[in-house]
Amino acid sequence: MRLRHNVGAAVALAMASTALAAPAFAAPAAENYAAMGDSYASGVGTREYFDDSGDCKRSPKAYAQLWADSHDVSSFAFVACSGAVTDDVNSGQLDQLSADTTLVTISIGGNDIGFSSVIRDCLLGTDSSCDSAVSAGEEKARNELPGKLDTTYANIRQAAPNAKVVVVGYPRINEMGSCGIPGYTEAKRQRINEGADVLAEVIADRAAAAGFTYADTRDAFAGHGVCASDEWINGPSNPLIESFHPDVDGHAKAFLPVLNDITG
Repeated sequence: MRLRHNVGAAVALAMASTALAAPAFAAPAAENYAAMGDSYASGVGTREYFDDSGDCKRSPKAYAQLWADSHDVSSFAFVACSGAVTDDVNSGQLDQLSADTTLVTISIGGNDIGFSSVIRDCLLGTDSSCDSAVSAGEEKARNELPGKLDTTYANIRQAAPNAKVVVVGYPRINEMGSCGIPGYTEAKRQRINEGADVLAEVIADRAAAAGFTYADTRDAFAGHGVCASDEWINGPSNPLIESFHPDVDGHAKAFLPVLNDITG
């Protein structure tokens, strides 16, 4: 009996020693997150903005802020700004990045190809003038934008060498069918969507070339564009700057889930 007791004690001691020696699993480190880009990243269209964001119109309802609010974040630099082009990112947003940055999101490129002027020409002009405006934007997307994106992405990688970089793409803006916007024909809406596809292809290609992850948001917004019964993108709005930008639902129900699928 004593032998059995001693053997049992030895086994128990060995098990305890093994348990004590088992490696501990460290909790994931908190993210140092920087959100960059233009109005689609800053949250224009949500109709709620931080008082100190000025003309940049950064929103507490923007996908970047929603992501930061729902994850373990050690630091969050929200520098996206309404109206930004690639040159603005390179000259005014990169200084928030460092070797400690672990996550970067960026939406950029739409303004470089004349997004607002295309929308204006399509709203106010004929089907033919809309087609011409979109074609001009597509030409810029194919011929001018790749070099601008390559420079911007290279600068991001240099400034944040250890970060995961997610390039958040633009949605198709419109739905087909009946629409209550005077003169906003199906032909115009379809042509704008075709332009959005060209822009998505260019951005996805350059993101891949840079080793970044492209977040394609087109399917996430499907059925909820301008002229849908349940719009997640504003039509013509007051103030005008919020027109044709994702609303609160667009950020929470489309942008954020796509980003979560990539980042966890």
